[in-house]
Amino acid sequence: MLFRIVIATAALVFAPFAASECECLWQGSFDKVQADTDLIVAGSVIDAIGNSIDLNIDRELRGGENFDEVRVWLKTGDYCRPEPDTFPIGSQWVMALHEIRESVPGGFNPNTPNVSYGRIGDYQLSVCGGYWLSRSGDWVSGNLVDAPRWVREPEMTPVLLEVIEQYVRGEIDRNALLEASQEDPAVRQLMLDTKAFLRKNRSSD
Repeated sequence: MLFRIVIATAALVFAPFAASECECLWQGSFDKVQADTDLIVAGSVIDAIGNSIDLNIDRELRGGENFDEVRVWLKTGDYCRPEPDTFPIGSQWVMALHEIRESVPGGFNPNTPNVSYGRIGDYQLSVCGGYWLSRSGDWVSGNLVDAPRWVREPEMTPVLLEVIEQYVRGEIDRNALLEASQEDPAVRQLMLDTKAFLRKNRSSD
């Protein structure tokens, strides 16, 4: 009998966050969706609790206030956000984030404070487009530009983080971004080696 009471109580506590499906339309690749977000950053996941992660900021591409880190709220219930285990501790990302500016009905349960819609002033990550890109050091890949819907890791040439930043800040156009993502990796490496060689020779003169 006691076991049944515990199960029933748990069901009531977690009811607002019961598993359900998100319903949203694909909003586009990163090049399209980034313009309507509040903060675009490159960073590393340093902590995770409940349906949130803490992102240590390596570089702010747009919209920040010189943050050292931000808390990003992810999926629970039917919120259209990616699953928390998509972003393990230590992984690196570029994220286009929306600031949480108001509470929503049923968005916070004091019995499960680490599983909620998120706190005002924190950020949320949408699953309905290319809102995040995977990063390895200075190189970025993912649903960047003209990629198929819902495909998170399409075939593409990794692009320098600096190129992403230039696009976000309006310093290069979409065609330049697309060209960078389609560049032959061998040609790109040859260009990088040539630039490194020239820099080395200039420094030795």
